[in-house]
Amino acid sequence: MEIVRDIKTMRENVAEMKRQGKSVGLVPTMGYLHEGHLALMDTARKENDVVVVSDFVNPLQFGPNEDYLVYPRDMDRDAQLCSEHGVDFLFVPTVEEMYPKKDNQVDVFVDVKHLDENLCGRFRPGHFRGVVTVVTKLFNIVSPNKAYFGMKDIQQLRIIEEMVNDLNMNIEIVPVPTVREPSGLALSSRNTYLSAEEREKAASIYKSLLMAKDLVLEKGVRSTAEVISTCTRFLSQQGFKIQYFQLVDYDTLELLPKIEPPQKIIIATAVFLGKVRLIDNLVVEVR
Repeated sequence: MEIVRDIKTMRENVAEMKRQGKSVGLVPTMGYLHEGHLALMDTARKENDVVVVSDFVNPLQFGPNEDYLVYPRDMDRDAQLCSEHGVDFLFVPTVEEMYPKKDNQVDVFVDVKHLDENLCGRFRPGHFRGVVTVVTKLFNIVSPNKAYFGMKDIQQLRIIEEMVNDLNMNIEIVPVPTVREPSGLALSSRNTYLSAEEREKAASIYKSLLMAKDLVLEKGVRSTAEVISTCTRFLSQQGFKIQYFQLVDYDTLELLPKIEPPQKIIIATAVFLGKVRLIDNLVVEVR
């Protein structure tokens, strides 16, 4: 495995691979890799001749009071895991390499309309603009045939799918299912902030989503207000501070006042456990 730190070398490596007729898969990450990231890499390894992992904590997608400066980082461990999982190139640019202007200023962004109005986008203004801008840069640097994103960050996945479609990018976006601990807790780099007791309690997030799924599919509840009320009551009783619990249309990410089958929906939540913000979702086909 080769570790690449600059854009020019990354481009040259990919160009050489493509000259040889090889397909390239990209797994964009912010590092501090866990089993969820490894599932992305393993899927990419099966489907491509060459696998590139980017490891870059992108300052553009963090708000002023968020955890950019303390976001967990462990490059040596990340490199070891990438090597063990058959990655060909690990791209680890600095902030200065990605944003070379004075004070890392960025003057041109890729913007997002409508798709960031609900779910996490409502509470993290500018977050998805930062995400799609850096992903566009990575796509331009690596020129992958396929790129791999986890379904845990479902709004990010949907926005990137629409971006690729709207901007005519010749890249296939491959969704990879959420990886969970045995308790059901979705894997996240931010889980490292949790104590053992909090980690156990955090399993209730997934339970609340399963509860919502059961209300919709098994009990036939069609009022989203009823589903939300039941599930937020449960989460509050478990000691969570709820930022949102929403049911949205899969395609448009618009809030649903009621469910009208046949419909593909996303049930998603963001909660705080102490100071730690955790997100999770389920995609449900209502027939």
